Amino acid sequence: MLGWTVAGGTVLAVWLWLLVLHGGFWRTDQRLPVRGTPASRPSLAIVVPARREAGVLPRTLPALLRQECPGPTRVILVDDASDDGTGALAESLASTSGAVLPLTVTSPGAPPEGWTGKTWAMAHGLARAAEVDYVLFTDADIVHAPGSVRDLVAAAEGGYDLVSQMARLRTDSRWERLLVPAFVYFFALLFPFRRVNDPAARTAAAAGGCVLVRHGALARAGGVEAVRGAVIDDVALARAVKRAGGRIWLGLAEKVRSVRSYPRLGDLWHMISRTAYTQLRYSPALLGATVVGLVVVFLGPVVVTSAGLALGALLPSLLGAGCWLIMAGTFVPMLRYHGRPGVAAFLLPATAVLYTLMTLDSARRHRCGRGASWKGRSYPASRTVE
Repeated sequence: MLGWTVAGGTVLAVWLWLLVLHGGFWRTDQRLPVRGTPASRPSLAIVVPARREAGVLPRTLPALLRQECPGPTRVILVDDASDDGTGALAESLASTSGAVLPLTVTSPGAPPEGWTGKTWAMAHGLARAAEVDYVLFTDADIVHAPGSVRDLVAAAEGGYDLVSQMARLRTDSRWERLLVPAFVYFFALLFPFRRVNDPAARTAAAAGGCVLVRHGALARAGGVEAVRGAVIDDVALARAVKRAGGRIWLGLAEKVRSVRSYPRLGDLWHMISRTAYTQLRYSPALLGATVVGLVVVFLGPVVVTSAGLALGALLPSLLGAGCWLIMAGTFVPMLRYHGRPGVAAFLLPATAVLYTLMTLDSARRHRCGRGASWKGRSYPASRTVE
Protein backbone atom coordinates (compact mmCIF):
# COMPACT_ATOMS: atom_id res chain seq x y z
CA MET A 1 0.00 0.00 0.00
CA LEU A 2 2.90 2.33 0.77
CA GLY A 3 4.22 1.72 -2.72
CA TRP A 4 0.97 2.86 -4.33
CA THR A 5 0.89 5.92 -2.09
CA VAL A 6 4.42 6.86 -3.17
CA ALA A 7 3.51 6.23 -6.80
CA GLY A 8 0.43 8.43 -6.46
CA GLY A 9 2.42 11.20 -4.79
CA THR A 10 5.05 11.04 -7.53
CA VAL A 11 2.53 11.31 -10.34
CA LEU A 12 0.77 14.13 -8.51
CA ALA A 13 4.07 16.01 -8.19
CA VAL A 14 4.68 15.59 -11.92
CA TRP A 15 1.25 16.94 -12.79
CA LEU A 16 1.58 19.89 -10.43
CA TRP A 17 4.92 20.73 -12.07
CA LEU A 18 3.38 20.50 -15.55
CA LEU A 19 0.41 22.59 -14.47
CA VAL A 20 2.40 25.40 -12.87
CA LEU A 21 5.90 25.38 -14.34
CA HIS A 22 5.70 24.01 -17.89
CA GLY A 23 4.98 27.21 -19.78
CA GLY A 24 1.22 27.08 -19.38
CA PHE A 25 1.18 24.47 -22.17
CA TRP A 26 -2.48 23.71 -21.51
CA ARG A 27 -3.69 27.27 -22.13
CA THR A 28 -5.32 28.24 -25.42
CA ASP A 29 -5.01 32.01 -25.13
CA GLN A 30 -2.08 32.48 -27.52
CA ARG A 31 -3.96 34.12 -30.39
CA LEU A 32 -2.71 36.30 -33.22
CA PRO A 33 -1.34 39.58 -31.76
CA VAL A 34 -2.88 41.95 -34.30
CA ARG A 35 -2.21 45.61 -33.55
CA GLY A 36 -4.27 47.30 -36.24
CA THR A 37 -3.61 47.96 -39.91
CA PRO A 38 0.11 48.28 -40.81
CA ALA A 39 1.23 51.84 -41.56
CA SER A 40 3.38 50.61 -44.44
CA ARG A 41 2.48 48.48 -47.47
CA PRO A 42 4.91 45.56 -47.26
CA SER A 43 5.22 43.30 -50.29
CA LEU A 44 4.33 39.65 -49.90
CA ALA A 45 4.70 36.36 -51.75
CA ILE A 46 2.40 33.50 -50.79
CA VAL A 47 4.09 30.16 -51.56
CA VAL A 48 1.89 27.06 -51.71
CA PRO A 49 3.76 23.75 -52.02
CA ALA A 50 1.32 21.31 -53.64
CA ARG A 51 1.70 17.61 -54.37
CA ARG A 52 -1.38 15.75 -55.60
CA GLU A 53 -3.76 18.35 -54.16
CA ALA A 54 -6.49 18.43 -56.83
CA GLY A 55 -8.97 17.11 -54.28
CA VAL A 56 -8.64 20.08 -51.91
CA LEU A 57 -7.70 23.06 -54.11
CA PRO A 58 -11.30 23.94 -55.11
CA ARG A 59 -12.05 24.44 -51.38
CA THR A 60 -8.86 26.33 -50.49
CA LEU A 61 -7.22 28.19 -53.38
CA PRO A 62 -10.14 30.54 -54.26
CA ALA A 63 -10.21 31.88 -50.68
CA LEU A 64 -6.47 32.52 -50.83
CA LEU A 65 -6.69 34.30 -54.17
CA ARG A 66 -9.41 36.59 -52.82
CA GLN A 67 -7.41 37.80 -49.81
CA GLU A 68 -7.08 41.55 -49.30
CA CYS A 69 -3.46 42.34 -48.46
CA PRO A 70 -1.85 45.57 -47.25
CA GLY A 71 0.78 45.65 -50.00
CA PRO A 72 1.69 44.12 -53.38
CA THR A 73 1.03 40.38 -53.15
CA ARG A 74 1.28 37.40 -55.47
CA VAL A 75 0.51 33.71 -55.01
CA ILE A 76 3.00 31.11 -56.21
CA LEU A 77 1.72 27.55 -56.32
CA VAL A 78 4.60 25.08 -56.64
CA ASP A 79 3.35 21.90 -58.29
CA ASP A 80 5.57 19.20 -56.84
CA ALA A 81 5.43 16.49 -59.52
CA SER A 82 1.68 15.97 -59.14
CA ASP A 83 0.03 13.38 -61.37
CA ASP A 84 -3.56 14.45 -60.69
CA GLY A 85 -3.72 17.73 -62.61
CA THR A 86 -2.97 19.95 -59.60
CA GLY A 87 -1.22 22.65 -61.65
CA ALA A 88 -3.83 22.85 -64.41
CA LEU A 89 -6.65 22.94 -61.86
CA ALA A 90 -4.98 25.80 -59.99
CA GLU A 91 -4.74 27.86 -63.19
CA SER A 92 -8.38 27.15 -63.96
CA LEU A 93 -9.48 28.21 -60.48
CA ALA A 94 -7.52 31.45 -60.80
CA SER A 95 -9.49 32.39 -63.90
CA THR A 96 -12.94 31.43 -62.60
CA SER A 97 -12.97 32.17 -58.85
CA GLY A 98 -12.98 35.96 -58.81
CA ALA A 99 -9.32 36.14 -57.85
CA VAL A 100 -7.91 39.51 -56.79
CA LEU A 101 -4.33 38.24 -56.42
CA PRO A 102 -2.21 37.07 -59.36
CA LEU A 103 -1.29 33.38 -59.46
CA THR A 104 1.89 31.81 -60.79
CA VAL A 105 1.98 28.03 -61.18
CA THR A 106 5.46 26.57 -61.39
CA SER A 107 7.19 23.22 -61.03
CA PRO A 108 10.64 22.74 -59.48
CA GLY A 109 11.41 19.30 -60.85
CA ALA A 110 12.69 16.43 -58.71
CA PRO A 111 14.37 17.47 -55.43
CA PRO A 112 18.17 17.20 -55.41
CA GLU A 113 19.95 14.81 -53.07
CA GLY A 114 19.59 15.97 -49.48
CA TRP A 115 16.33 17.87 -49.96
CA THR A 116 12.79 16.84 -49.08
CA GLY A 117 10.09 17.46 -51.64
CA LYS A 118 8.43 20.16 -49.58
CA THR A 119 11.57 22.11 -48.72
CA TRP A 120 12.63 21.98 -52.38
CA ALA A 121 9.21 23.33 -53.38
CA MET A 122 9.48 26.06 -50.73
CA ALA A 123 12.94 27.07 -51.96
CA HIS A 124 11.73 27.14 -55.56
CA GLY A 125 8.77 29.32 -54.64
CA LEU A 126 11.02 31.61 -52.64
CA ALA A 127 13.33 32.01 -55.62
CA ARG A 128 10.40 32.91 -57.87
CA ALA A 129 9.23 35.46 -55.31
CA ALA A 130 12.46 37.46 -55.72
CA GLU A 131 12.77 40.48 -53.41
CA VAL A 132 9.74 40.83 -51.14
CA ASP A 133 9.31 41.92 -47.54
CA TYR A 134 7.50 38.77 -46.40
CA VAL A 135 6.92 35.21 -47.54
CA LEU A 136 3.90 33.21 -46.40
CA PHE A 137 4.34 29.46 -46.65
CA THR A 138 0.89 27.87 -46.50
CA ASP A 139 -0.22 24.32 -47.30
CA ALA A 140 -2.62 23.49 -50.10
CA ASP A 141 -5.21 22.08 -47.68
CA ILE A 142 -5.47 25.33 -45.70
CA VAL A 143 -8.48 27.66 -45.99
CA HIS A 144 -7.77 31.29 -45.10
CA ALA A 145 -10.87 33.19 -43.99
CA PRO A 146 -11.27 36.78 -45.23
CA GLY A 147 -8.70 39.03 -43.58
CA SER A 148 -6.43 36.14 -42.54
CA VAL A 149 -3.36 37.19 -44.53
CA ARG A 150 -3.83 40.87 -43.69
CA ASP A 151 -3.91 40.00 -39.98
CA LEU A 152 -0.78 37.86 -40.27
CA VAL A 153 1.15 40.73 -41.85
CA ALA A 154 -0.19 43.17 -39.26
CA ALA A 155 0.99 40.86 -36.46
CA ALA A 156 4.45 40.56 -37.99
CA GLU A 157 4.68 44.31 -38.43
CA GLY A 158 4.26 44.53 -34.66
CA GLY A 159 7.82 43.28 -34.25
CA TYR A 160 7.99 39.59 -35.25
CA ASP A 161 10.24 37.92 -37.81
CA LEU A 162 8.16 34.75 -38.01
CA VAL A 163 4.46 34.38 -37.27
CA SER A 164 2.82 30.96 -37.40
CA GLN A 165 -0.66 29.72 -36.63
CA MET A 166 -1.68 26.18 -35.80
CA ALA A 167 -4.55 25.69 -38.23
CA ARG A 168 -7.84 24.49 -36.81
CA LEU A 169 -7.98 20.83 -37.86
CA ARG A 170 -11.07 18.87 -38.84
CA THR A 171 -12.99 17.06 -36.11
CA ASP A 172 -15.82 15.62 -38.20
CA SER A 173 -15.24 11.88 -37.95
CA ARG A 174 -15.29 9.83 -34.75
CA TRP A 175 -11.53 9.28 -34.86
CA GLU A 176 -10.82 12.93 -35.62
CA ARG A 177 -12.87 13.97 -32.59
CA LEU A 178 -10.92 11.57 -30.39
CA LEU A 179 -7.39 12.17 -31.66
CA VAL A 180 -7.12 15.64 -33.21
CA PRO A 181 -7.54 17.75 -30.03
CA ALA A 182 -4.99 15.48 -28.34
CA PHE A 183 -2.61 15.93 -31.28
CA VAL A 184 -2.53 19.70 -30.72
CA TYR A 185 -2.43 19.21 -26.94
CA PHE A 186 0.64 16.95 -27.17
CA PHE A 187 2.29 19.36 -29.62
CA ALA A 188 1.81 22.16 -27.08
CA LEU A 189 3.19 19.87 -24.37
CA LEU A 190 6.38 19.46 -26.44
CA PHE A 191 6.52 23.11 -27.48
CA PRO A 192 4.62 25.32 -25.00
CA PHE A 193 3.45 28.28 -27.06
CA ARG A 194 4.31 30.81 -24.37
CA ARG A 195 7.92 29.60 -24.32
CA VAL A 196 8.08 29.65 -28.11
CA ASN A 197 6.93 33.27 -28.01
CA ASP A 198 9.41 34.25 -25.29
CA PRO A 199 12.54 35.75 -26.90
CA ALA A 200 14.58 34.67 -23.87
CA ALA A 201 13.56 31.01 -24.14
CA ARG A 202 15.30 28.50 -26.42
CA THR A 203 12.07 26.71 -27.34
CA ALA A 204 11.15 27.24 -30.98
CA ALA A 205 8.43 25.77 -33.16
CA ALA A 206 6.02 26.62 -35.95
CA ALA A 207 3.01 25.00 -37.60
CA GLY A 208 3.83 24.32 -41.23
CA GLY A 209 0.37 24.97 -42.60
CA CYS A 210 0.72 28.71 -42.00
CA VAL A 211 4.14 30.33 -41.56
CA LEU A 212 4.78 33.99 -42.37
CA VAL A 213 8.44 35.00 -42.27
CA ARG A 214 10.37 38.17 -43.03
CA HIS A 215 12.49 37.67 -46.12
CA GLY A 216 15.49 39.26 -44.44
CA ALA A 217 15.17 37.13 -41.31
CA LEU A 218 14.91 34.00 -43.42
CA ALA A 219 18.07 34.99 -45.30
CA ARG A 220 19.95 35.56 -42.01
CA ALA A 221 18.88 32.10 -40.88
CA GLY A 222 20.39 30.54 -44.00
CA GLY A 223 17.25 30.43 -46.12
CA VAL A 224 15.24 27.30 -46.79
CA GLU A 225 18.53 25.60 -47.60
CA ALA A 226 19.34 25.59 -43.89
CA VAL A 227 16.48 23.10 -43.32
CA ARG A 228 16.59 21.38 -46.71
CA GLY A 229 16.71 17.84 -45.32
CA ALA A 230 14.23 18.33 -42.49
CA VAL A 231 11.14 16.14 -42.60
CA ILE A 232 9.63 18.30 -39.82
CA ASP A 233 10.49 21.47 -41.69
CA ASP A 234 8.26 23.85 -39.73
CA VAL A 235 9.97 23.27 -36.39
CA ALA A 236 13.39 23.32 -38.05
CA LEU A 237 12.63 26.62 -39.78
CA ALA A 238 11.45 28.26 -36.56
CA ARG A 239 14.59 27.08 -34.76
CA ALA A 240 16.80 28.46 -37.51
CA VAL A 241 15.11 31.87 -37.40
CA LYS A 242 15.19 32.10 -33.60
CA ARG A 243 18.84 31.00 -33.41
CA ALA A 244 19.68 33.74 -35.91
CA GLY A 245 18.24 36.31 -33.53
CA GLY A 246 14.75 36.49 -34.97
CA ARG A 247 11.65 36.96 -32.85
CA ILE A 248 9.00 34.31 -33.47
CA TRP A 249 5.37 33.78 -32.50
CA LEU A 250 3.17 30.67 -32.56
CA GLY A 251 -0.47 30.36 -31.56
CA LEU A 252 -3.85 28.86 -32.30
CA ALA A 253 -5.77 30.04 -35.34
CA GLU A 254 -9.17 31.62 -35.64
CA LYS A 255 -9.16 32.33 -39.38
CA VAL A 256 -7.04 29.43 -40.62
CA ARG A 257 -8.39 25.88 -40.92
CA SER A 258 -7.45 22.66 -42.64
CA VAL A 259 -9.81 20.70 -44.86
CA ARG A 260 -7.59 17.61 -44.85
CA SER A 261 -9.79 14.66 -43.94
CA TYR A 262 -8.75 11.77 -41.71
CA PRO A 263 -11.95 9.70 -41.56
CA ARG A 264 -10.39 6.42 -40.40
CA LEU A 265 -8.03 5.50 -37.59
CA GLY A 266 -5.51 4.30 -40.16
CA ASP A 267 -5.40 7.75 -41.78
CA LEU A 268 -4.53 9.47 -38.51
CA TRP A 269 -2.21 6.64 -37.54
CA HIS A 270 -0.15 7.13 -40.70
CA MET A 271 -0.13 10.93 -40.32
CA ILE A 272 1.26 10.72 -36.78
CA SER A 273 3.51 7.67 -37.02
CA ARG A 274 5.31 8.80 -40.17
CA THR A 275 7.17 11.53 -38.24
CA ALA A 276 6.88 10.61 -34.54
CA TYR A 277 10.27 8.88 -34.41
CA THR A 278 11.77 11.68 -36.49
CA GLN A 279 10.70 14.12 -33.77
CA LEU A 280 12.64 11.94 -31.33
CA ARG A 281 15.74 12.25 -33.55
CA TYR A 282 15.69 8.48 -34.16
CA SER A 283 17.08 8.02 -30.65
CA PRO A 284 16.23 4.77 -28.82
CA ALA A 285 16.97 6.57 -25.55
CA LEU A 286 14.50 9.35 -26.33
CA LEU A 287 11.98 6.76 -27.50
CA GLY A 288 12.28 4.87 -24.22
CA ALA A 289 12.00 8.06 -22.18
CA THR A 290 8.97 9.17 -24.18
CA VAL A 291 7.15 5.88 -23.74
CA VAL A 292 7.91 5.81 -20.01
CA GLY A 293 6.82 9.43 -19.71
CA LEU A 294 3.53 8.81 -21.52
CA VAL A 295 2.80 5.75 -19.38
CA VAL A 296 3.65 7.44 -16.08
CA VAL A 297 2.03 10.80 -16.78
CA PHE A 298 -1.15 9.72 -18.57
CA LEU A 299 -1.75 6.13 -17.40
CA GLY A 300 -0.34 6.61 -13.90
CA PRO A 301 -3.44 8.38 -12.56
CA VAL A 302 -5.70 5.58 -13.83
CA VAL A 303 -3.48 2.79 -12.53
CA VAL A 304 -3.02 4.36 -9.08
CA THR A 305 -6.74 5.11 -8.75
CA SER A 306 -7.70 1.57 -9.79
CA ALA A 307 -5.13 -0.03 -7.49
CA GLY A 308 -6.28 2.07 -4.54
CA LEU A 309 -9.90 1.13 -5.11
CA ALA A 310 -9.04 -2.54 -5.53
CA LEU A 311 -7.05 -2.55 -2.27
CA GLY A 312 -9.58 -0.42 -0.42
CA ALA A 313 -6.83 2.12 0.23
CA LEU A 314 -8.19 5.64 0.53
CA LEU A 315 -5.01 7.70 0.14
CA PRO A 316 -3.77 6.14 -3.14
CA SER A 317 -7.30 6.39 -4.53
CA LEU A 318 -7.49 10.09 -3.66
CA LEU A 319 -4.02 10.79 -5.04
CA GLY A 320 -4.79 8.99 -8.29
CA ALA A 321 -8.17 10.67 -8.67
CA GLY A 322 -6.61 14.06 -7.99
CA CYS A 323 -4.02 13.46 -10.72
CA TRP A 324 -6.75 12.36 -13.12
CA LEU A 325 -8.76 15.51 -12.40
CA ILE A 326 -5.73 17.76 -12.97
CA MET A 327 -4.88 15.92 -16.20
CA ALA A 328 -8.43 16.20 -17.48
CA GLY A 329 -8.59 19.85 -16.46
CA THR A 330 -5.54 20.70 -18.55
CA PHE A 331 -7.16 19.08 -21.59
CA VAL A 332 -10.52 20.84 -21.31
CA PRO A 333 -9.42 24.16 -22.90
CA MET A 334 -8.13 22.35 -26.01
CA LEU A 335 -11.33 20.32 -26.28
CA ARG A 336 -13.44 23.47 -26.07
CA TYR A 337 -11.28 25.15 -28.72
CA HIS A 338 -12.16 22.24 -31.02
CA GLY A 339 -15.85 22.36 -30.10
CA ARG A 340 -15.77 19.18 -28.01
CA PRO A 341 -17.43 18.68 -24.59
CA GLY A 342 -15.18 18.95 -21.57
CA VAL A 343 -16.24 15.55 -20.23
CA ALA A 344 -14.26 13.97 -23.10
CA ALA A 345 -11.11 15.00 -21.22
CA PHE A 346 -11.42 11.89 -19.06
CA LEU A 347 -10.68 9.79 -22.17
CA LEU A 348 -7.19 11.29 -22.47
CA PRO A 349 -5.47 8.21 -20.95
CA ALA A 350 -6.98 5.99 -23.68
CA THR A 351 -5.91 8.48 -26.33
CA ALA A 352 -2.40 8.55 -24.86
CA VAL A 353 -2.24 4.77 -25.25
CA LEU A 354 -2.98 5.14 -28.96
CA TYR A 355 -0.30 7.83 -29.32
CA THR A 356 2.19 5.58 -27.51
CA LEU A 357 1.44 2.77 -29.94
CA MET A 358 1.79 5.13 -32.90
CA THR A 359 5.17 6.29 -31.62
CA LEU A 360 6.35 2.71 -31.20
CA ASP A 361 5.07 1.89 -34.68
CA SER A 362 7.02 4.85 -36.05
CA ALA A 363 10.20 3.41 -34.51
CA ARG A 364 9.37 -0.03 -35.90
CA ARG A 365 9.00 1.45 -39.38
CA HIS A 366 12.42 3.05 -38.99
CA ARG A 367 14.04 -0.23 -37.95
CA CYS A 368 12.50 -1.86 -41.01
CA GLY A 369 14.19 0.81 -43.14
CA ARG A 370 10.93 2.42 -44.23
CA GLY A 371 11.57 5.92 -42.88
CA ALA A 372 9.03 8.69 -43.43
CA SER A 373 6.79 8.76 -46.49
CA TRP A 374 4.27 11.18 -47.97
CA LYS A 375 2.18 10.78 -51.11
CA GLY A 376 4.40 8.22 -52.75
CA ARG A 377 7.71 9.83 -51.77
CA SER A 378 9.91 8.27 -49.09
CA TYR A 379 12.79 9.77 -47.14
CA PRO A 380 15.78 8.05 -45.54
CA ALA A 381 15.33 7.25 -41.88
CA SER A 382 18.39 9.35 -41.05
CA ARG A 383 16.55 12.64 -41.65
CA THR A 384 15.97 14.74 -38.53
CA VAL A 385 14.15 17.91 -37.59
CA GLU A 386 17.36 19.92 -37.90
